[in-house]
Formats: sequence, C-alpha cells, structure tokens
Amino acid sequence: MMNNVRPQLKMLSEDQIQQVHQYVLRILSETGVRVVSPSVIEMLGKTGQVEVQGRTVKISPELIEQSIQSAPPVIQMYDRRGNPSFRLGDDRLRFGVGVTALYYQEPVGDNLELFQRRHMRAMTRLGSSLPHYDVISTPGIVRDVPEELGDLYGNLEMFANTSKTMVVLTSDENKFLPLINMFEHLHGELGEKPFVLPYFNPISPLVMDSGTLLKMEMAIERGLPFIFSNFSMAGASTPLTPAGTLAILLAELLAGLTISQVMKPGTPIAVGMLPSYFDMQTMLNFYDPQSVLLNVACAEMMAHYKLPHCGASCSGMGWGMDLIAADTYGMNFLTYALTKGGLAPFIGDGLAGKSISPCTVVHAHEIIDQAFRFANGFQLDDAQAALDEIAKVGPGGDFLSSPSTRRNYKTGYYKSPLYPRWNMEKWQAEGQPEARDLLREKTQALLQDLPAPDDYDVLIGKGEEYINSL
Repeated sequence: MMNNVRPQLKMLSEDQIQQVHQYVLRILSETGVRVVSPSVIEMLGKTGQVEVQGRTVKISPELIEQSIQSAPPVIQMYDRRGNPSFRLGDDRLRFGVGVTALYYQEPVGDNLELFQRRHMRAMTRLGSSLPHYDVISTPGIVRDVPEELGDLYGNLEMFANTSKTMVVLTSDENKFLPLINMFEHLHGELGEKPFVLPYFNPISPLVMDSGTLLKMEMAIERGLPFIFSNFSMAGASTPLTPAGTLAILLAELLAGLTISQVMKPGTPIAVGMLPSYFDMQTMLNFYDPQSVLLNVACAEMMAHYKLPHCGASCSGMGWGMDLIAADTYGMNFLTYALTKGGLAPFIGDGLAGKSISPCTVVHAHEIIDQAFRFANGFQLDDAQAALDEIAKVGPGGDFLSSPSTRRNYKTGYYKSPLYPRWNMEKWQAEGQPEARDLLREKTQALLQDLPAPDDYDVLIGKGEEYINSL
C-alpha cells in the first residue's frame, strides 16, 4: 500500500483559533473600523447589524460570521489564454514575481537603475519562463514615461509579456479604472475567466480608506476576484507583540471581507497579511522570524474560515540576492509550504522593497524548488523500503547498481540547476568562484534568452493607442 509521509506544521490549537477569533470579534464590535466612504457606511447601516458613530463602524459578530459563510472558499484563476491556472483556496502554495519596485538591480554588479519599461519587460518574461512562478505581480513602477502614465505603460508591458495570471497594483489609485478599461480594450470581458487579480490594502490601524473601497466596488462590478491584504509595521501601525499584531490585522481583514460581501454576496476575495516589524533606530520595516510565525498563523486562521489566503513572501530583505535575503526567503518558503497553501505573490525585491533583482528571482526559484521537495515528503511502502535489495546486498556491500538506484538515480536526490556539486579540487581548478558569480552568469543567460510572446507587438500597439487617446 502506498503511504506518503509528509512533514507537518501546526501552530494554533482549536482552542487558540477560537481565542484569536474572539479577539477579532471584540475589536470589530467594540473598537470598530473607520470607513471613509459615506456610501459604504450607508450600505453597512442598511444591514441593521452595525453601529455607526460618525465614520467609525462597529460590526456585529453575526454580520462577520454571515460574511465568512458568504465568501467562496475557492477562487479559480486562469491565464490570459483562458486556460485554468490554479485554484486559490484548495491548491498547493503558489508564488509570484513582484512588486512595485522603483529601481532595477542589474545582475552584473548590483548597480541600481531607475525602473523602466525595458525592465518591466525583462522581469515579466523572466517570471513567465520559470515554472514555479504562477503569477506576475507588477514587478515595478515604470519611470521613463510621464509620471501620470507610469501605471498604464507598466501594466501594458506586463500584460503583453506574459500569459500568466497577473496580480495588479497601481501607485496612483485614480489610474485603476483606466487600467481595467485598458485590459478590457485589449482582451474583452475580464470576469468570466479571470486572469487579473487586483490587490488592495486598507490603512493600518483599522482604516478602510475611500480609495480602497472605491477600487473594491470597481472590481466587484466587473466580476473580478481580488486580494485584500494589509501590511503592519509592528511597534508603529500595530502592537509590537505578535498576538496584538495578529489580532488587529485579522480584524482589518475580516472588516474588508464583510464590506465586500455587503457590496455583493458571494464576491470572491483572497485575504492575508504582510506582518513586518518597524525598526525605531533605522526607521525601516523588516521581516522578523516572528513575521514567519504570523504568516503561518494567518494561513491557519484562513483555513479555519475556509477563505483563500494570500500571505507574506518575506521579500524586501537584504541588499540584493545575498545571505540576508536567502535566510528570510528560506525560512518563509519552507514553513509556508507546510500550510494548506495560498499565494505568496511578491518575490524579487530588496533594499526595503525599493529595488527588484533578477538574481533574486532566479535564486528564490531554487529555494521554492527545494521547499516543495521537502513539503512533498516521501513514499513509505514495501517497494520503497527495498528490503529484498538490502537482504541481497548484505553487510559490507553497496547499492551502486541495485534496481532502486538504477530506477531513481535521476530523481532520487536534488540536483541544482544553478550550483554544481564540486569537490575542493574542482572548485580550485575553476578559479575558486563564489556561488553568487554562478548565479549572476545563469541569470544573465536567462535574461538574454527571453523571446517576446507571439502577440506582443499587436498588444503593445493597441495598448499605446489606447493610452494616447486618454
């Protein structure tokens, strides 16, 4: 009998899940959230299950529970060609390349350049070429075009250079509607087989701002699923304690979820948090090991609620693809891969999120590969135990030519596509290179071999015509 042995990770007991949930209900019903939209306040008031005090709305536990039950547990996503790509909510963990960097860190010497259209083109094609990246998440803000058109030109390049699902962010909230209109101009109706996944944020602590609420309404009107995610700076915008940050961020997420279901019951929404910390000495945000714990805790809460989860990628750490970034990515990918699954959409940025590095995207892909191999476990059965072979070889023998070795030697252990296994003498003979040198060479080779999609020229021409008409 086949028996797959898988590693397991469990943070919260059932009692602790209920304890966290009660904290959330208390925050929403007693403290409430600020809703910066008269129309949304009116909409919530009509439910008869909120208390309105000016712009503060206190939400009853009953309305929250109804909204949790109303939201779909699974979101089917597609690629631009209309093919099913993944099911967010009952699928394995998925990853994406992004997000919204202002600078591009070139692979040769780590020099920084203002992020330009050609960088968006390269990063989108690079992410599309690597199989473990399922979404492209707005890798940068294009800065070699007029500032007011940066979102449109950048997303046009992303649209035209990938067929994968796109996580869409805008630096200017007023450009969201023109952006969606541009996608419809290029593709037609977006909601039937959605490949565009907008990403919205509230303002911590506990503010549902007007721009976010308006964009939610626009997405819902077009039948688009969307991500509702928040970002902490523990010690500044949320409590410094992990429990306090978890409670307040979950409260914001369930407030956004509730508003989405009041706007339209059954609205598909993925929720999650980016639980970073705030360093009061350097005035920078960063991911702590407890951020990784909070990401797992949030994933477990969303599994309890049966809601699709979009969690933390723990990106932005390090000064490029270095030891700092590798530590944080490795810790996060491994633990997140052991949860029910979700989406980690933002990989590749560094220098506190201001730059994006193709080397980081390539090396992180290797970390993902190994995290999946770890999470998948191994088979435990009579054939895999190879007892007959062990008996035949006996004490002092070897398994170099045994049947199980011949069957499995190509897949039985991990072989890196980036870093060869060299002994000391081979490494010396090769000039004692650093592993980072090999990463740079591999990344440059990948970037030089990224053909344009077949419909690239047509889409760019049609998109530029649309932008020029505005």
